[in-house]
This record gives sequence, structure tokens and C-alpha cells, in this order.
Amino acid sequence: MISLLALNRRAVLNLFLCTPIEYRRRLPHFQPDFKIIFISFCTYLRWTLPPAARTIVVDTCIAGNGLKFDLYGLVVMPDHVHLALVPLRLSCGPVPIAEIMQVIKGASARRINKLLNRRGRVWQEESFDRALRKEEQFEEKLYYMLENSVRAGLVGDPLDYPWIWRRACATVIGAGS
Repeated sequence: MISLLALNRRAVLNLFLCTPIEYRRRLPHFQPDFKIIFISFCTYLRWTLPPAARTIVVDTCIAGNGLKFDLYGLVVMPDHVHLALVPLRLSCGPVPIAEIMQVIKGASARRINKLLNRRGRVWQEESFDRALRKEEQFEEKLYYMLENSVRAGLVGDPLDYPWIWRRACATVIGAGS
């Protein structure tokens, strides 16, 4: 017998691997190969995510790690999310940021709406992304992102914030290239 947790993980993995992508963007976006991309996106109308919904977002992002992107860090704030990732390069080229975002937002929104027995938008349509330039220091940028919960007054130490994730390995392939 398959557990509900296993079914949820299987459903998320299927979304990452099998979901057709249709995503419209209003802002111009440039996606260089093999660069770390810092991405931020907000809840619709800056709705505050309840704690269980924030956990769903963390789980969804971690489930996609290694399938469409390599995740280096994430923090889920009450009304927005910050990610640091490198899109994977497949045979047809790097996975577009738009595709990554549609899968993360779509999978998490479906699970959040189901959890809260509600319908409607969870996320704003647009996300904001920025590729790390060669001269910038990855560790400083990641630290700044992860410190967001401290600057917002939610915790005194970022490690005390439950909706934070950072890759254990500090070495980043492509950070300086």
C-alpha cells in the first residue's frame, strides 16, 4: 500500500517531469548558461501563507532539485519566496526559468489550495530573477537572501527560521564562470 506522502511526492515529481509549459512573461528576462540565478516571487495580493503552506513550498522546491535545476538555497517568507538555483542543461539546452517557475508555482499552488480547501490564485504571475555576475560573490548574496527572516524581525538567527534551506556544499559550479 502506498502512503499519502509517497503519493504526494510522486505527484510532485510527475509535475516536474511531465507538465507541459505555457508561461507568459511581461518583464524582459535574460538567462545566461551555467550562472546562478536569484529568483523572488510573491503571493497574490501579498497574501500571508500559513505555516503549513510555507512547508509545502519548501517541499516542492526541494522535490525539483536535480530534475530541472540545482538548488543552492531558498527561504519562504510569509508573503514571498527567494531561490538561488542553476537551471540544468538538458540535450535541448538549459531549462528555461519560466518553465522552472511554472512548475514550482503550479505544483505548490495546487497543494496549498487543496490543503486549505480553497480555490484561486496563490502566486503573482511574474517573478523577478537576476543572474549572478562573474565579479559578485555567491556566498555574500546567498547569506543576504537567507538573512531575510532576521531583517523582517521573524527570528534572531536565520537557522531558527523553519522555512529555510541551504545546500550543505558551499562550492558552486559555475558561480565564478
